[in-house]
Amino acid sequence: MDNRRLLLLLVFSFSLVMLWDAWQKYNQPKPAISAVGASAVDRSTPQPSASLQAPVPGAPEATAATAKSAETVTVKTDLFTAEISVQGGDIVRLVFNDYKDTENGRKHFALFEARHRYAAQSGLIGDGLPNHNTVFSPVPGTRELASAANTIQLRLEAPPVKGLKVAKIYTFTRGSYLIDVTQEIDNTSDGDVALNAYYQLQRDVTAPAGESRMVSTFTGPAVYTEEEKFQKVTFSEIESGKAKFASKADNGWIAMVQHYFVSAWIPPEKLPREFYMQKLDGSVDPTVRAGVIVPVPVAAPGSKVALSVPLYAGPQVQTILDHLALPKSEGGIGAQGLWLVVDYGLLKVVAAPIFWCLQAIHKLVGNWGWAIVLLTVGIKLLFFPLSAASYKSMAKMRTVTPRLVALKERYAGDRQKLNQEMMELYKREKINPLGGCLPIAVQIPVFIALYWALLGAVEIRDAPWILWITDLSASDPYYVLPVVMVATMLIQTKLNPTPPDPIQAKVMMMMPFIFGAMFFFFPAGLVLYWVVNNTLSIAQQWQITRMVESGGKAANDAKA
Repeated sequence: MDNRRLLLLLVFSFSLVMLWDAWQKYNQPKPAISAVGASAVDRSTPQPSASLQAPVPGAPEATAATAKSAETVTVKTDLFTAEISVQGGDIVRLVFNDYKDTENGRKHFALFEARHRYAAQSGLIGDGLPNHNTVFSPVPGTRELASAANTIQLRLEAPPVKGLKVAKIYTFTRGSYLIDVTQEIDNTSDGDVALNAYYQLQRDVTAPAGESRMVSTFTGPAVYTEEEKFQKVTFSEIESGKAKFASKADNGWIAMVQHYFVSAWIPPEKLPREFYMQKLDGSVDPTVRAGVIVPVPVAAPGSKVALSVPLYAGPQVQTILDHLALPKSEGGIGAQGLWLVVDYGLLKVVAAPIFWCLQAIHKLVGNWGWAIVLLTVGIKLLFFPLSAASYKSMAKMRTVTPRLVALKERYAGDRQKLNQEMMELYKREKINPLGGCLPIAVQIPVFIALYWALLGAVEIRDAPWILWITDLSASDPYYVLPVVMVATMLIQTKLNPTPPDPIQAKVMMMMPFIFGAMFFFFPAGLVLYWVVNNTLSIAQQWQITRMVESGGKAANDAKA
């Protein structure tokens, strides 16, 4: 096996990955024709198992008055604007101030929204108890975080039922994407009340549009427990009823993941919980919900109890996710493993340290584009000895290519004799046919991991580099970087030994254009990495080739 076959194998493998992603996208459900309010899709509450000793929910409740269900309360913080529906007290829209919309850069990105029927819901389980169908009444108060304030609260009160006064309280904190959701129960009845609460994320099964034209990342529910670790569940598994995940624990969280962003309910540690994922009936398009059921403290007659469950709804910023994983004593909330929602592909164990290095470089230079450049240089230096061995083998192959062509012409009808003569030639010239392949093969996992690290990092979203590159996560608007990449690949092809087979030679010349066609739509940060890597490879390969060829010429002159 020689370098040409290795490169052809790489092209074939890369093409298979692209085709698989395209096939997944093609088979995903089409977007909804008409939008339906997120709180009006499902009329039932989740049903816990007997282990939580909760009453089974009754029949689906009737839809609330249309006018009431459409009302929302808007709360503004320094990071986002949240819209909470009075029907159910659901968060039905969450618009981030620091992130632009994927398709329309003039708008801000919205995580929860009506288009995908994406909402964060919560309620109590039990016949007639307040849930995500109940119409709440907002208590008057401030709706915008004041410049001198650190927190702001929104209190929603449900109509009294069965001697219970229930309120849902949202607490928003300055500089945080963490929203504290408290269910407060005032027991005015004559007996003890033991209830269960549920917290769920509802969404249709359509992936967000415009994130990447060539590569699809995971969209769907995920659950984490210390026992079962991180588990992703596809929408198709939920729809078919074949979803398998950790259902019961006293730790962990449940999330809805998409490219760059995540929403996750994170109940307090050591609190019994039951996770569920279900397909909803009665919606225009397939819709699912993923949530967690937890017990509420027992409320004695005349007492008031409360249960708070944090909701993280924001970007997959590595430093934020790491901080949330810390215990409460250190300022976190014990959300262990939350960083796993970042989609680093199959080589997460390699991609995570690579991105840590990228972050460290960014702290020094303050620009993600230059951080990518310097990281690429660092990786190139790390593998310099392996690359040198590969290029040296290529250079030697280049010097004997004319003799290989002559052997092929001489033994065109005798394949066995041709192979024998070629092996003898390699032996005389001290050339290892695999010498150019093995060093490259060792580097492939690192390059793929870096590729996924750049693809999954929200820190690079909307991050500028220089001049016209204003978003490293979007494709180059003028296609300058892809064109430069094609040019560098053509130069590398010229430096490589010419294949004796004319068909192989034509394929090798086509490869830069095949890759270029794909990379025209890749994020600029990925193309930048490839361009820098190619440029450094050209310089190293040219120098080594020049030294080997000049050394070979000197040896031939000495023999003459």
